[in-house]
Amino acid sequence: MTTFPTPLISVEQLSQRMNDDKLVLLDASYFMPAMQRDGREEWESQRIGQAQFFDFDQEICELGADYPHMMPSPEWFTACVQKLGVSQQSEVVVYDSLGLFSSPRAWWMFRAMGHDKVAVLDGGMPAWQSAGLPLNTDAPCSCQVGNFVANYRSEMIADAESVLIALQEPGVCVLDARSESRFDGSEPEPREGLRSGHMPGAKNLPFTDVLVDGLMQPAEALKPLFAALVKPGQRLILSCGSGVTACHLALAAEICGYTELSVYDGSWAEWGARNELPVVV
Repeated sequence: MTTFPTPLISVEQLSQRMNDDKLVLLDASYFMPAMQRDGREEWESQRIGQAQFFDFDQEICELGADYPHMMPSPEWFTACVQKLGVSQQSEVVVYDSLGLFSSPRAWWMFRAMGHDKVAVLDGGMPAWQSAGLPLNTDAPCSCQVGNFVANYRSEMIADAESVLIALQEPGVCVLDARSESRFDGSEPEPREGLRSGHMPGAKNLPFTDVLVDGLMQPAEALKPLFAALVKPGQRLILSCGSGVTACHLALAAEICGYTELSVYDGSWAEWGARNELPVVV
């Protein structure tokens, strides 16, 4: 059971909990290669409080996988987050330096690994700074090793084969978080070698539609977005470019009360690369 009332925590709420012994802060910043920014280097120079760096792109992932930042094994996830100070009773808050970009991926990973006491900092570091709250510019310090043990919930992560089957099932709605132009194939994919277009039967809900000024839209604005695409009772599978912004839709869907959710881990990085999988434009 989560100790956070919602999957989001505001900067005001976090600022009041900074001395909580159970609190573990994690900087989950990740940047697309074209941005030429390094999340770990930026964390080393400044961070919120005693945040540790959660690297789901190069470390806390399936090392050597064919596709970017795939989910790690439960054993590897356990070993990695224990080193970040996470224990079974830890109340984890994840954030990123773009506002709301990569932190929902870290949130979903914790949820899929059985840890519900996790929330996303709404607006991330930009909102923290805009509120006039301080950043820690001292050298990062080590933390006490935690005792967290993953309990993997396989139903929260989908693979290509299960998505292919789900596309034929009326009880499932597949939502694609990429931009409309990438979804309809009019804009080429940013990763080389990938086909353009979308899965037959998938529907488009760009992740940018659930955000406003770097913050998550309120529930009353989110619910009509999902209601226009999802039939009552449908289970949701969420996809994107590489399994990151699909987690924005997972976060928004949970805020709206949807409970049967899974994220397609390989997303378009896998689907667009495997020529045997169907694509429409």
